[in-house]
Order: sequence, then C-alpha cells, then structure tokens
Amino acid sequence: MAASTPQTIFLTGATGYIGGRLAPRLLDKGHTVRCLSRSASKLMARTWASHDRVEIIEGDASDEQLLAEAMQGCHAAYYLVHSMDTTNSSYQQRDLEVAQTFARACKLAGVERIIYLGGLGELGEGLSAHLSSRREVEFALKDSGVPVTALRAAMIIGSGSA
Repeated sequence: MAASTPQTIFLTGATGYIGGRLAPRLLDKGHTVRCLSRSASKLMARTWASHDRVEIIEGDASDEQLLAEAMQGCHAAYYLVHSMDTTNSSYQQRDLEVAQTFARACKLAGVERIIYLGGLGELGEGLSAHLSSRREVEFALKDSGVPVTALRAAMIIGSGSA
C-alpha cells in the first residue's frame, strides 16, 4: 500500500481502543475509512466519525455476505476484533469462526491485505487459552490466501482503555 496513494480501508474494531485511534490517523493520510460496527450510534460518538471520508456499516463480523459487500473496493482490511469475554468457554470457537468468515469475505471482495493485531506468545504448551486463541485467529486469517500482516502486542494500556 503506497503511502502517497489514498485508498479505501476497511476497519473493524473502530469503537475499540486501537481502532478508535487508528481511524483518525488513516484519515490524516488521506484514506477513506469504511468502519464496521455493531452499533452505528456508538461509533458516531467518536469525533472523527462525521468526517466526509468515513463510511459506517452497521452489522456483525460474523455476517459473511454483509462483510463481502462492505469490503468491495477496499485495498486493506484491519481485523481488530476479538472476544473480551474469556469467561465463556465457547469464546475461542466463536473467535475462530468469525476470523474464518472475515477471511473468506476478504477473499471474495478482493481485499489485497489483512492487517491483524494479535497477542504476544510463543506456540506450544503453556500458552494461555486467550493467547492460544489469538494465534488460531492469525492462522485462520492466513489460511485464506489473502496476504496478512500480523502485529503482536502485549496488553495495551492507555487513557480510555478497558
């Protein structure tokens, strides 16, 4: 993705800590930011959401048809979605299924790159269920055949974070 060429970027997690800070930076670079949110009204509370290059798609990341249609014309897609409720024993399966759906939609829409923010951690025994799930999501995205840039971060703490 050339820095000098404005593009349309698909962004999940725009109401979250990272996505909410990434969107204005993408806008500053001249990109159009197409945001997926379960709640358009929650996203509209962000100061940058009324920018003329912000497009809001209300829906769920598990809806493959919605995603594929919403991603049409997007060069890159940021996957900043993951379950914060690790008390439910099915969260790992749900995270994996949503990632697979997202990856298939990227492929169908012709997205050129997926950018994924996962967690630190090596492979193998001793990895927490949460970090193991983050790695499974990364592998599911890569299995789509769409090139993936995987960023791995430790817990991110800052003003306004959970």
